[in-house]
Amino acid sequence: MLESGDLERAIGAVRQRIAGVCARSGRDPGEVRLIGITKTVAPRVVEAAAAGGLTDFGENYVQELERKRAAAPDVRWHFVGRVQRNKARRIARVSDLVHGVDPGRAAEGLAALGTERGRPVAVLVEVDFTGRRVGVAPEDAERFVGELSDREGLEVRGLMTIPPQHEEARPYFARLRELRDRIAVDLPGLTELSMGMSADYEDAVEEGATMVRVGTAIFGARP
Repeated sequence: MLESGDLERAIGAVRQRIAGVCARSGRDPGEVRLIGITKTVAPRVVEAAAAGGLTDFGENYVQELERKRAAAPDVRWHFVGRVQRNKARRIARVSDLVHGVDPGRAAEGLAALGTERGRPVAVLVEVDFTGRRVGVAPEDAERFVGELSDREGLEVRGLMTIPPQHEEARPYFARLRELRDRIAVDLPGLTELSMGMSADYEDAVEEGATMVRVGTAIFGARP
């Protein structure tokens, strides 16, 4: 198990690098939310990371999110996996922000729960620049974001993407920022950009990320 001191140092090192990028880019480090991705991380390690000052965590699987949220209930939890229709309501109940909503019926389940409880489910729309992954195509993103924004029970806060493997990530980060800025002309509430992971979060911050999803750089290499 990682010791709490190791976690604090790792979290501090990532935040320091984010601050360095922000200083070079003229940004406020407070604009960038560091999300620790807890896939395969034990709940006790999550609890230690929260004690070490990490305030945001992300999980790919709803059953794991439920288990880990119980270990660290006072932090913000992000669902960062694919939203499946049969698990949408369950995901909405335990997530503070749902990353990666794409066209399909899963959004209906999120919206239904948001309407029932009288508080919309906060979501990000996933944009797929490759045509091979999950997400909306960039040319369809403005229409899709508009449709979701008009739907009762949902609050669309921004966009997210995962660049293709084995390609330079930065151009995709720039394209997501440009797309967000274009859509935000008519939807000014669209402020968030979730992009960048352990290998490329500095490039993402320089291109305007407001959220970076970092696992390995905090918790170490995992299976």
